[in-house]
Amino acid sequence: MKKKQSKKKLLNKKKRNNADKTAFANIDRKSKIYTPQKPTSSGIPKYVADRMARRIFFTAGIPTIMGMSVFVISYIVVTRNIAEIPPSSTIAISALFFLLGLAGLSFGILSASWDEAPGSFFGIENIPMNIQRAKAAFKPASQNFEEKS
Repeated sequence: MKKKQSKKKLLNKKKRNNADKTAFANIDRKSKIYTPQKPTSSGIPKYVADRMARRIFFTAGIPTIMGMSVFVISYIVVTRNIAEIPPSSTIAISALFFLLGLAGLSFGILSASWDEAPGSFFGIENIPMNIQRAKAAFKPASQNFEEKS
């Protein structure tokens, strides 16, 4: 036989069921009201990014490919008994090319002109100005960090 439930328990169950049904009913309405503001574009313009990519390809890509090809060439030379190449020299030469590629990556980014006109071939005159821009970009973040500390 079933036990009879008190009226309070029955009312509590009804309230819980109603609360469960209406708990998420207004979520869609609230999310449609909120419209985020578009952030102002303070990034790198497309023509500058394309210019940087071309410079990086030549100044970092070519040395990096040469650094990887050192292993292939060394393998071919050693397996065909053309010459004895110690593994340490293979690693040293490839590391030199990879470091040259790393320097080329920095040079490719820092030497790109931010003007509409392409600028000079090497772009050495743009390096000090781009270093100042990079410092200015990181300055607000470091100031906020110092204030919170």
